[in-house]
Amino acid sequence: MDHKGILAAYKDVPGGMIEAFHAIQRENSYLPEEAIIDAANIFNVPASKAYGVATFYSMFSVKSRGKNVIRICESAPCHVAGAAQIVGALEKELGIKMGETSADNKFTLEFTECVGQCQSTPVITINGKAYLDVTPAKIPSILAEY
Repeated sequence: MDHKGILAAYKDVPGGMIEAFHAIQRENSYLPEEAIIDAANIFNVPASKAYGVATFYSMFSVKSRGKNVIRICESAPCHVAGAAQIVGALEKELGIKMGETSADNKFTLEFTECVGQCQSTPVITINGKAYLDVTPAKIPSILAEY
C-alpha cells in the first residue's frame, strides 16, 4: 500500500498520525518528505507540526535507510559489555560505518539509546527485534537471517 492509502486508513483514528507514520516506515524504512506533507493535509495540521512529529520520536527517520535497520545500544551497560567490539564486527561484516547504508540498500547502521535489555548486554536490534548478549562471533549468523 502506498503512503496515501496508509494515511487514509488512519485518518479518523485517535493518534492516527503516529500510527500511520509507523506503518509508512515499516513499508519504506523511513518517512519520505512527501508522506509527511500528505499527513499534514490529511490530518489537517500545519506541515511543521507533521514534520515535528516525524523528527521528535527517535524511532522515526526522515532520512532514507536500508531495508534492515540495525541499531546498537550505546548506553553505559552495553558500552562496558563490549559494544565497541560489536560495532567493529558489524562495520567489518557489512563494509559500512555507523550512520551509513550498504550500497545494496539492505542494511543501515545506527546508534540508539537504551532498549531496556540491560540484563543481557550488549544488545542490537534489527527492525525492532532485539538480539541479546551479542558477541562479534554471533554477527555473521545474526545477519544471515536478513
